[in-house]
Amino acid sequence: MKRTFISVPATIAAVVVAAASIAFVTPSLAGPGQGKADKTPGGPIATSIYTDEISDYGVCRGVDPSCYNDWGAGWQEGEQKRILIWSRTAGPRHAHLGTALAPGLNPPLNANNVAQAGLKAWAEERGIQVDYTEDLAQFRPNSYNAVVFLSSNRDTLDDTAQTALKQYLRQGGGFVGIHNAFGAEYSFPYYEGLLGGANFYNHGPNRDGTVETVNNTDVSTEGLPEEWAFKDEWYNLIPFPSFVNVLAEVDAETSLEPTGVAGYAAHGEVHPVSWCHYYDGGRAWLTTLGHDVAAWTDAPLAGDEYFKEHVMNGLESAMGIKPFCAV
Repeated sequence: MKRTFISVPATIAAVVVAAASIAFVTPSLAGPGQGKADKTPGGPIATSIYTDEISDYGVCRGVDPSCYNDWGAGWQEGEQKRILIWSRTAGPRHAHLGTALAPGLNPPLNANNVAQAGLKAWAEERGIQVDYTEDLAQFRPNSYNAVVFLSSNRDTLDDTAQTALKQYLRQGGGFVGIHNAFGAEYSFPYYEGLLGGANFYNHGPNRDGTVETVNNTDVSTEGLPEEWAFKDEWYNLIPFPSFVNVLAEVDAETSLEPTGVAGYAAHGEVHPVSWCHYYDGGRAWLTTLGHDVAAWTDAPLAGDEYFKEHVMNGLESAMGIKPFCAV
């Protein structure tokens, strides 16, 4: 299978018009930000300043493990495995999140909180202790091996929470962003970098498509077929992800919008849906998949078993339980 490492100019023109000109680089031909990190007392930074119009977000980021800080946040053998699910929304709320949660940590889940309940159940099957909240007073990621932003959109973090997230990642924390986590924190550039230098732009209707596994070496994809059917909102991304290890894409036939549909930035042949990278000392695993309610329930949905395995193995890799972001 092909293994994709993206380094692209972060311009709308490059995404909309020149998708075919996107450069793919291997670790041996790594672009800025994918080389060895300079871990000076000032903190981990990329060895060279980007000269390709792509922001470095002031941190060490990319596929090189030297960007990781093993400072105690990752899971260690013998420890209880713990994650925090963050599903707070400050804008449109996806149906899979259901009714807003009551304040506090682990409030009673409503019948329509299917994504929170589903992810919690999947994690507990693997011996992972799960806390969940939408309460800013409870956003304390330092107690966990990974924090999962589950469709938590718009400005869900205040200044204190933003600082807590930064400190957590710099300790080697794990971050997992799922679906509308890409529609969050547009005024927080650090978060955009955490997403892989990417952000949600738009999407077409929720529809059937084909996911292509482009890296079958990583633990989150090694058991997946080369192609698998799935139904989703296929997010278009501006900026386009950069300096990341792309794990899965959606095929061009699904990605391209019908002729005459205006306003879409469909990426055509190169349309990532899942990727991973190191960021500011931490590990980040991202997927734009997970829109359909059925993906989180026992309702039949083509490919949902692959989605579950993809998410859970990606989560365990971000936690440090399994190898992370294999290239």
